[in-house]
Amino acid sequence: LDVLETVAIPERVLAGNAGEFLAVKEQEPGKYLAVVYKEVGQDGFVITAFLTRRIGSLERRIQIWP
Repeated sequence: LDVLETVAIPERVLAGNAGEFLAVKEQEPGKYLAVVYKEVGQDGFVITAFLTRRIGSLERRIQIWP
């Protein structure tokens, strides 16, 4: 449920290296859920999801939204 919510209502969306997107949302202070997904036409699918405290490595990526 948290995975789908993160894709639907992310705090930010980052660009991946191969056309995928990373939706990121803070779950608790200092802990983030990152969901890697791909959009195909009007559909999409989740590739993987992970929890991280290393937000610095994500911040090096290009921010797509907002």
